[in-house]
Amino acid sequence: MHKLFKIVTLISILALFFTNCSSQEVSNIPEETTPTSQSPTIYTGEKVQTIGISMPAAQLERWHIDADLLKTLFEDAGYDVLLSYGDNLIDTQINEINQMIDQGAQLLIIAPVDSDSLGSCIENANKANIPIVAYDRLIYHDPYLLAYVSYDNYMVGQLQAQYIVDALDLNNSDNDSSFNLEIFSGDSADNNAIYFYDGAMSILEPYIKTGKLKVLSNQTSFYGTSVSSWDTSLAHERMEVLLSSYYGTNQQLNAVLAANDSIALGVSEAIESSYNKDNQVIITGQDCDSSNIQNIRDGSQSMSIFKNLNNEAYATFCIVQNYLNGVSTGDDLTEGYDLDFTIRRDSNTYVSDDVYITSYLLSPEMVTNVNIDEILGNSQE
Repeated sequence: MHKLFKIVTLISILALFFTNCSSQEVSNIPEETTPTSQSPTIYTGEKVQTIGISMPAAQLERWHIDADLLKTLFEDAGYDVLLSYGDNLIDTQINEINQMIDQGAQLLIIAPVDSDSLGSCIENANKANIPIVAYDRLIYHDPYLLAYVSYDNYMVGQLQAQYIVDALDLNNSDNDSSFNLEIFSGDSADNNAIYFYDGAMSILEPYIKTGKLKVLSNQTSFYGTSVSSWDTSLAHERMEVLLSSYYGTNQQLNAVLAANDSIALGVSEAIESSYNKDNQVIITGQDCDSSNIQNIRDGSQSMSIFKNLNNEAYATFCIVQNYLNGVSTGDDLTEGYDLDFTIRRDSNTYVSDDVYITSYLLSPEMVTNVNIDEILGNSQE
């Protein structure tokens, strides 16, 4: 296998959470419904030549990486590729997807701007019998999805939260001591953001209930802490408000649960400019963006979650290739490829219109200043 997809060694903490998270995951399923399983299908359409790839935005570094990886893989395999970005605007993404359908896309790979709002173009694709893979973010209102490929998002939140617990040594600190935490969740329109939040709160909530962790702003709900579009400037502004309102002369901020690196960047900038205490504030992150990696090296960010986009893109490529070559969706669509990374097939967690979507979940890794060269160095071999 090409070195691009060489696996990095999973850190020991992942093994612990991998066994726990599947039983604790919380999907967006209304309690009164009973989802059904997808019926296995086999591709019987005409030979696919053109593949459409729709990413949610060009503003975030990671979507360029995903797009370039996917485009290269499929073009090298002989496909024509149509690529578009939604600019974080629902209508723009819908128009771009419809345009790709009109231009002859025969299979679509979509990372939605808003998981809940692509109904019209999804309906157009379904009417034209165009298979759709939901990439990184689930697509709602499409029970016919070929597959959902992503990282184990619940585990991402767990890793971020566990880092805070360990860094503050909450399990060994004096019973009378407490630490102050603030929470910055991701964009509420992004299906993944609630999984990050739920995973993190499964770890942090017991400490909040006992008072070991205190959220002085009292802003702890998902929607109350959500940052629209994962925007750095909005995270910066909110952190400035929290610092001026709750962390004056006598109050020390100990940790910030930041859902991803663009949010963490705004948080760290606000702390650098407006926080008047001399303690090091723990800041989490996700995606290992270049600016944040430098911040981890400099000590202004504590950790990030690494999701090897090479592996996510390659898993998607394998799934599409197998399906188009006649493998049933009832089987593991990654079989037959020499994958040297962990991937878990899940058929009872993620739901679209009361149907369980066959999902392929990769395992994330924690990056700190201790293992940064080992993890990121290996990923680029």
